[in-house]
Amino acid sequence: MNTRSKLTTVSLLSLSLLAGASVAGAQYYQGPPPERHFGNGWEAPPPEFAAVEQRGYRDGVDGARKDFENHRQPTVMNRDEYRNPHFIRPFERRDYLMGFRRGYDAAVHQIYGPRFR
Repeated sequence: MNTRSKLTTVSLLSLSLLAGASVAGAQYYQGPPPERHFGNGWEAPPPEFAAVEQRGYRDGVDGARKDFENHRQPTVMNRDEYRNPHFIRPFERRDYLMGFRRGYDAAVHQIYGPRFR
């Protein structure tokens, strides 16, 4: 690597660090939400969850993501899916809401940071 390439690399690195420092001061901005990986990691519903709880968990993760993208405060009550879940069988409502809240809370913790949990 010649001297000019090294200077260019150092200059670009310095600019990127300065740009990152100015963005870090934004109140709610923490970069784009993490990618979806429902098969593993924090976005995966716990294996002991029944199917309706897993659906609620995934919907909760998606709801937190939408709140972040729309610059809304992370509050589970922002989500219509939580306030008014539409199920044919009434006994599924409780399990869905429990899964939704767990997924929403996990996503808020990952996207907004631990202070919002």
